[in-house]
Amino acid sequence: MKKRTKGVLAAALAAAGVFLLAGLDARLLVRAYTVESGRLTGPVRLAVLTDLHACAYGEGQRELLDAVAEQSPDLVLLCGDIVDDEPRMPEERALDTVEALAAVWPTYYVTGNHEFWTGRVDEVKARLEERGAVVLAGDCVTVTAAGQTVQLCGIDDPSVGETRWREQLEAVTAALDGENCSILMTHRPERTEDYAGRGFELVLAGHAHGGQWRLPGLLNGLFAPDQGLFPTYAGGRYALGDTTLLVSRGLARESTRLPRFYNRPELVVVELCPGLEEFPAKKE
Repeated sequence: MKKRTKGVLAAALAAAGVFLLAGLDARLLVRAYTVESGRLTGPVRLAVLTDLHACAYGEGQRELLDAVAEQSPDLVLLCGDIVDDEPRMPEERALDTVEALAAVWPTYYVTGNHEFWTGRVDEVKARLEERGAVVLAGDCVTVTAAGQTVQLCGIDDPSVGETRWREQLEAVTAALDGENCSILMTHRPERTEDYAGRGFELVLAGHAHGGQWRLPGLLNGLFAPDQGLFPTYAGGRYALGDTTLLVSRGLARESTRLPRFYNRPELVVVELCPGLEEFPAKKE
């Protein structure tokens, strides 16, 4: 009986060890989504990177850069917290990553809260522009990619100040032309009431880090900033009426105080495809 009990205990400990080790897997994951648009006649492929926090992905960031290259994107979109405010996370590594991306693909960027927390957000924006990224802060640009025309809009993180943030959101809403597939780049996923009903077909966000700890099939996230415990928008796809919200779980790993658990860092790839019906015009 004692041998049997010891055997059961050993098996349980081994299973627990395997469970824990699997949960701490921090290898980069590519997560793909497909979004239909009636305003497209052909596909457009987006690589979405959020919450890098200047983390390391191999020598010269090759692990991350190669993963992006393997997806053959038409556009690279950076949705905030690419730079970190902690001195131990080297800003130059994040800037070098952006430079390498922008050397190959049209690359667009919006701020996250950590860029503001550096206390040098304007300098960070300028340095990213020097490295080839297009910084969007209450702006919309019309981009031709893969023979398709896309209207790409971006707003700062709310750390810019609530009044200014809302001014930027209203500015990009007013700039929508109603003819082209429209994308809003933002950092915060939880402000869904502010994003819905404005005419954007796709909203891209990060910030939540996937809720940090997950139990697949049971718990989508334990805690996320600005959402608290059991966040609704930890990561994944969400419908906001006629708008699709995609929340990346982000790329942060060694920068976080707690290790990710069953929550691998992810590179998000979005395939924009022609839809059967035209997206309804925005309401005046």
